[in-house]
Amino acid sequence: MVIEVGDKAPDFELRDNHGATVRLSDFRGAQNVVLLFYPFAFTGVCTGELCELRDNLPRFTDRDTRLLAVSNDSIHTLRVFAEQEGLEYPLLSDFWPHGEVSRAYGVFAEDKGCAVRGTFVIDKGGVVRWTVVNALPDARDLEEYVRALDAL
Repeated sequence: MVIEVGDKAPDFELRDNHGATVRLSDFRGAQNVVLLFYPFAFTGVCTGELCELRDNLPRFTDRDTRLLAVSNDSIHTLRVFAEQEGLEYPLLSDFWPHGEVSRAYGVFAEDKGCAVRGTFVIDKGGVVRWTVVNALPDARDLEEYVRALDAL
């Protein structure tokens, strides 16, 4: 079941593309979080979405918001992907146990072995304030994230 608006966001601990541990609870009380799940690095739609976020990162940081992108790729794959695309925000690996965090948020496609395109705007208190879940081929609209952040 997908996490819904008003739910407490499930905490997690994942390693980023540099091997550092990132916990959702580290941001509680300090920053809003846009938690973005995507299927795989190096794929067309994912690369396009993540590069659009890269190009618009100030629209998040200016709103006291941390962007966290999660896929089921290994940290090694994510490191190369981030370097190749110039991504300066954390890419988190939900590789092992495979899809555990994606499942906790209700966005893991068992038949595909990866996360679908789920996004969760989480306030400083750790509560989900906005969400959208798209099918694998359907890119998300960056303007929707910004409007959701402005509503906090």
